[in-house]
Amino acid sequence: MAHHANTEFVPLNIAILTLSDTRTLENDTSGDTLAERLETEGHRCGDRAIIKDDIYLLRAKVSQWIAEPGIQAVLITGGTGFTARDTTPEAVLPLFDKQIEGYGELFRQLSFAQIGSSTVQSRAVAGVANRTVIFCMPGSTGACQLAWDGIIKEQLDARHKPCNFVEMVALAGSGFCQGERE
Repeated sequence: MAHHANTEFVPLNIAILTLSDTRTLENDTSGDTLAERLETEGHRCGDRAIIKDDIYLLRAKVSQWIAEPGIQAVLITGGTGFTARDTTPEAVLPLFDKQIEGYGELFRQLSFAQIGSSTVQSRAVAGVANRTVIFCMPGSTGACQLAWDGIIKEQLDARHKPCNFVEMVALAGSGFCQGERE
């Protein structure tokens, strides 16, 4: 990872959402993996929830977080496949102000090395809504590790150059970005 020597790390508040009909906080290894990784990097887990795979519950929870100034990023695990219950892209795409097309493309490229052509069944998506960056990934622990380690970690690090999402989502008054978060 390329770091800019004169840029300081900016800790973000990141919410984690797991979509599952069976997982609980006691056995949510995917959510645990994301929480451990973001905290290891110096970020804070601003909130965490597990909800069943339901397009409207998902949309409501994400809408709550993107309206909250204290949450700068949302990580969603699960619901990105092709079964009837997999509705994460359908739930979040209407919420995005801008879609990050390159995230899904890069996730599938990295995933190909691990699972081969089965990666075509991943509908990993990302976008920005109300200055909150949202990354959606498959529900497996391995997919969460891949998404965080290969993409998200650098994109949520202000020191990563040539670009990252931190200035776009940093808290108003933090001194990091010029714009005010509404």
